Amino acid sequence: MSDDLLTVATIVAMAAATYLTRIGGLYLMRGVSVKGRLKAALDALPPAVLMAVIAPTVLATGPAETVAALITVGAAFLRLPMIAVVAIGVAAVVALRALF
Repeated sequence: MSDDLLTVATIVAMAAATYLTRIGGLYLMRGVSVKGRLKAALDALPPAVLMAVIAPTVLATGPAETVAALITVGAAFLRLPMIAVVAIGVAAVVALRALF
């Protein structure tokens, strides 16, 4: 199997796993009424997962990433939309890496 075919097969497998995970969640939750505390918990999941992915990078890399993380946290506390917070974080790390 060539490297290109292996790469394509890997991407297709990851896409299928992502799709099946999402569909599985919808299937399992089809009969559940989402309100109250459950809704609050489910609304808190995306930022929690994002922080779990970002935290090791913030703690294990240089000062540019640490300062960019603090800027991103500030943007999140302003209650900006998630996409805006991510964009601010990316722009901050790019700019700070150029400075440091």
